[in-house]
Amino acid sequence: MIYETHTHFDDKAFDDDRDEAIRRTFDAGIGKIVNIGSSIKSSKTSLMLAREYPDIYAAIGVHPEETKDLTEDDMAVLEEYAKDDNVVAIGEIGLDYYWDEPERKIQKKWFIRQIDLAKKAGLPIVIHSRDAAEDTLNIVKDTQAETVGGIVHCFSYGTQVAKQYLDLGFYIGVGGVVTFKNAKKLKEVVEYVPLDRIVTETDSPYLAPVPMRGGRNSSEYLPYIVEAIATIKGVTAEEVESVTYENAVRIFGK
Repeated sequence: MIYETHTHFDDKAFDDDRDEAIRRTFDAGIGKIVNIGSSIKSSKTSLMLAREYPDIYAAIGVHPEETKDLTEDDMAVLEEYAKDDNVVAIGEIGLDYYWDEPERKIQKKWFIRQIDLAKKAGLPIVIHSRDAAEDTLNIVKDTQAETVGGIVHCFSYGTQVAKQYLDLGFYIGVGGVVTFKNAKKLKEVVEYVPLDRIVTETDSPYLAPVPMRGGRNSSEYLPYIVEAIATIKGVTAEEVESVTYENAVRIFGK
């Protein structure tokens, strides 16, 4: 079986066929799913999904792009959600410098604050980091986030950055980009990172793998990602499934 460590089935892209898409995912050999929060609202809907489906769990947190108007009251809501047994991580949280807004100091403030929440709750973190390698790593180190560990989602940096996360005990999230012909850097990272430190993800409905690239992504397409990892690592798809599944269980405890 395959472990889906990062999807967004609560997204409006699934409003017309959410139940069917989830059913197809389980039929495709995906054993467990973590639905990821990216705002206060989506954290709540992720938790609702997890309560509805026995093999779906929730991560709760606020994506850096959604941090502009965050408040301590919002943190109190997340802290309450974190007490639910269906919640397995705080995420996705981090830094995104691709856009100019929100201001970097705001993103940093709430990244640190949510790491503190994860430490208090005893939950791993799911890190979003785009065009912000140095600042993300510095905050992870300064806050001693390795004490809870977690996943660097949709990893987009090179092997040198990967090594620093590995040294801290983090896992590398690999999704549909690994199937793209022009994804040389990620393929080098997948070759470099030990299989027992990789987890599989889709980030659906975004970043659909080849041959579905350009369309709506869904967790049912995870086998394409598994096959790409297997080809790069020179192992069977069955080995990739088994090892990455156990990796995810180790991280999330479920």
